[in-house]
Amino acid sequence: MDQADYGGAKGFTIGTAAAAAAVASVRFLTDKSCSSVGLSLPAGRDVAIPVTGCLRTEKGAEAWVTKDSGGDPDVTHGTVVVSSVEILGVPGITVLGGKGVGVVTKPGLPISPGKAAINQSSLALIRKSIEAELPPGSGAIISISIPGGEELAKRTYNPRLGIVGGLSIISDNALAPAMSAEAVMDAIKSELSALSASGARIVCLVPGNYGRRMAMLLGVPGRMIVNISNFAGDALAVSGNLGFEKLILIGQIGKFAKLSAGSLDTHSSKSDGRLEALAAYSALHGADSGEVRAILDSSMADEVATRISKTEWGRAALFELVERIVKTARTGAMGVSECACLTFSLPDRELARTPNLDGLIGEIRKNADALK
Repeated sequence: MDQADYGGAKGFTIGTAAAAAAVASVRFLTDKSCSSVGLSLPAGRDVAIPVTGCLRTEKGAEAWVTKDSGGDPDVTHGTVVVSSVEILGVPGITVLGGKGVGVVTKPGLPISPGKAAINQSSLALIRKSIEAELPPGSGAIISISIPGGEELAKRTYNPRLGIVGGLSIISDNALAPAMSAEAVMDAIKSELSALSASGARIVCLVPGNYGRRMAMLLGVPGRMIVNISNFAGDALAVSGNLGFEKLILIGQIGKFAKLSAGSLDTHSSKSDGRLEALAAYSALHGADSGEVRAILDSSMADEVATRISKTEWGRAALFELVERIVKTARTGAMGVSECACLTFSLPDRELARTPNLDGLIGEIRKNADALK
């Protein structure tokens, strides 16, 4: 791999930058080359990430990597991600969030309140990547920091998610897709087309990896699941045009609250209304004005949905939500005869489902077995 080889992608995430910086800081202390770091990513791809610099510190060393967001730069493009390392004489690797890395303050994310906003996949990549670099019997304390991260985070959705003090390292993917919206939609169309051509007549649509994981936990075969990202409207239209007869939709409450209200592009820059939708359905099913106000004054759909699911009116509101998604899907995917829906909060907590879900999961399993 040469220094700029990202395995075919045009960029990489902050989590990958953090892992590369961590490896480089350990290598610097152990007198190994650290101008470029090779990583083995969870998807089985090997990449080489260029390292911007290394230096010795009072307790160990620091290394830093410049984040490359690829062809579609986001707010973090060009951000420096720093790893400070202290090598210990006993086994064990501790990863801490330093200055510029946000802290989770509210429930609903896959990270407990009070902890640095670094998700498990990023933590696992950092630990796995430096284990092989440490001397036998040694451990390390790794601190990840992002200079300027606190200011950058104000331009992201983090404050609304209850992440304060900096950026989050919570991406599902290690490599930044670096694709335009048109390219992403082309990929979705291609996947749906290939599935249809193989003989599939029912498909499960999910808005991301959390939805895929939930679908597979429920027994949906992986080959029958298509990640539609934020492009619900386009993906539904393509599904109908390709002749799919039945659909299953499984997704996290945040995006699905938008979809229930008719938002067909669920990207945060294009639509919101999550809390407004939940408030409206709750009012419809008996929530009083104080309860509705509490929903509207909240910041996270996951937290709200989990809370109201403990009430009778809240459960009715969440059922209203999945029923409305089915109506939206039936309108958007012309020709589809039946649709089932499930929504959940993190981690994997089912909130509501349509009554026909189990039946359609049985059908999609049989369809998968019969594919070419």
